[in-house]
Amino acid sequence: MVTPLRGEPAPLGATPGPDGVNFSVWAGASREVELLLYERADDDAPRRVIALQPHRHRSYHYWHLFVPGLRAGQIYAWRTRGAPGGGDGCGRDGDKVLLDPYGRAMVRPAGYSREAARRPGRNDAVACKSVVVDTRRYDWEGDAPLRRPYAQTVIYEMHVGGFTRHPSSGLAPQRRGTYGGVVDKIPYLRELGITAVELLPVFAFDEQDAPQGLTNYWGYAPMSFFVPHGGYSQCGGGAGVLDEFRDMVKALHRAGIEVILDVVYNHTAEGDERGPTFSWRGLDNDTYYILEGEGRHANYSGTGNTLAANQSVVRRMIIDSLHYWVREMHVDGFRFDLAAILARDEQGRPLARPPVLFDIETDPVLAGTKLIAEAWDAAGLYQVGHFPGESWKEWNGQFRDDVRAFVRGDSGLVRRMADRLMGSPDLYGARPREPAQSINFVTSHDGFTLNDLVSYNTKHNEANGEDNRDGTGHHLSWNCGAEGPSTDIEVERLRGRQIRNLLAINILSLGTPMLLMGDEARRTQRGNNNAYCQDNETSWFDWSLVQRHADIHRFVRGLIKLRGLRESVRDAHPLTLAELMSLAQVQLHGVQLARPDLAHDSHSLAITAASLSGDLRMHFALNAWWEPLAFQLPALPAEEVSGWRRVIDTARPAPHDLVDPRHGEPVEGATHTVAERSVVVLFAAVRPTAAMAGPLSGI
Repeated sequence: MVTPLRGEPAPLGATPGPDGVNFSVWAGASREVELLLYERADDDAPRRVIALQPHRHRSYHYWHLFVPGLRAGQIYAWRTRGAPGGGDGCGRDGDKVLLDPYGRAMVRPAGYSREAARRPGRNDAVACKSVVVDTRRYDWEGDAPLRRPYAQTVIYEMHVGGFTRHPSSGLAPQRRGTYGGVVDKIPYLRELGITAVELLPVFAFDEQDAPQGLTNYWGYAPMSFFVPHGGYSQCGGGAGVLDEFRDMVKALHRAGIEVILDVVYNHTAEGDERGPTFSWRGLDNDTYYILEGEGRHANYSGTGNTLAANQSVVRRMIIDSLHYWVREMHVDGFRFDLAAILARDEQGRPLARPPVLFDIETDPVLAGTKLIAEAWDAAGLYQVGHFPGESWKEWNGQFRDDVRAFVRGDSGLVRRMADRLMGSPDLYGARPREPAQSINFVTSHDGFTLNDLVSYNTKHNEANGEDNRDGTGHHLSWNCGAEGPSTDIEVERLRGRQIRNLLAINILSLGTPMLLMGDEARRTQRGNNNAYCQDNETSWFDWSLVQRHADIHRFVRGLIKLRGLRESVRDAHPLTLAELMSLAQVQLHGVQLARPDLAHDSHSLAITAASLSGDLRMHFALNAWWEPLAFQLPALPAEEVSGWRRVIDTARPAPHDLVDPRHGEPVEGATHTVAERSVVVLFAAVRPTAAMAGPLSGI
């Protein structure tokens, strides 16, 4: 048996070379460290155990060695003993199999058990293990991140598994719910007009972190920050998962679609002090997590633990992880789950200049990648509009709430709605931010789908096994007169109109629009607004809905094309929000010109704006009142030869709800009546053939 060599502390993880593999891991709380080598994922004992010697294999708190003769494909894990003081609450018994925090691949045994990682004793046969891989062995064929400007971006929030797992997807069984299944559906995404997919977590996660008998579907339970989830792979684990993920990225890039990852750097699947030990807890519980008295885990994430993101070792791990996904996996950007947690120090206190956030935005490797913050956390830190740093874009929760409430018919919202339509200058106007600063969305994975937002007054989460206590109660929904599915023609007509209202506002407002997977086809979760544990037809995309609700699908396609027609988003103008508002000659109105009605009981608003080229003028009229309203129309200069043409009217049936601007119905007179609970958009062009030309066929 070949004697292991000293090895090197850098790089961290398992690095294969021509003569063997170098292993390095941070284990600051450990006095004994062992490298475990396995033949198979379900071995009940390692084939070889190598005990590292502190005087030979330790540099500061980095434990390292070089094992000659090992190759890529070797299954391995770590084992540690001897937490100083033994009172950190981690329950370390010295027997647990530990994943490499920097491992690039993982295998999961058929009998994997989260419970075995929680209770004392050996768990070799049922524990996940790391795999040595050579990440350089992949032909990218010249691929690189796309670097598409935000001004040209339409985001589609999507679950890799749920996108194609439903039998109606039309894919072969082995392709359903996989990275390859996403590739097969790229033509659908292109036809819809999507320019970026935002993938719910694809870091390897613990599917058993859910109520008994259910599955963690969303994936917000990371077991690694470097390994792509094997459950979305046809091979199921090991190095092949990396190639399947990279094949997907490469195919999406060829189609002009960016890949944004929803990343979870705020907590792990290890839970609180009573939870399982997978990796970080066993290596250095005190370093990786924010702890309270007597070893208790701080819970700013709402999931049991909180990573100490601004601790130097953890901060380096986060940066190294981001580098890996950009350099080796070619992703285009990241949406940071509960990003406000990354603004907390090692005691959980908010920082004015959080080191990890400024490390991320000033990092040259990450320059040009999309950085999107969910600017709040589960402990009440809400930073929408003032998230630290300059390059971060933000999920605009205020946009979601104000648009929902206004369209529902709530009072006192006209002033705020004007801000939401104009890129939220009340939130972002104080600093020189671009118009795309606001990530505009009405629905996301967390909450009702768009169909359910207009179909349910209350949540219906009984299937989650928590007596309907889980999930937010602040959803600002309205069922339009009947709870759940309805055969009432008038109820369904109103729901369709409200869906169109919400979509039109979301996609055409200034900012970067984000759509939830399946909203374009009225996907329903039957009133479940917290389907994190529903890996079944509750959450999957039923592809038969695309044909059943072809009118909504067509409407979304048309909205995205109209958005692309606007000069302000056709090119990447280096303008701040304030500059754009000035150049676009934005004017606010009520039913009377230049007199917006900001009274508490007002439910109407109109906006006129011009494209930056001056070729196109647009007039938006919103009527959330329950009776028709006559809106005065702005007079047009004589050179605007087209006159006003009605392009969108959400009160009209398809296909008249959205038409090609070149063929829009002329609007005569000084006023135009907008039906109750509807949105109307008018276009006028100086040079119609130039301003309204574009790829509009199919609307």
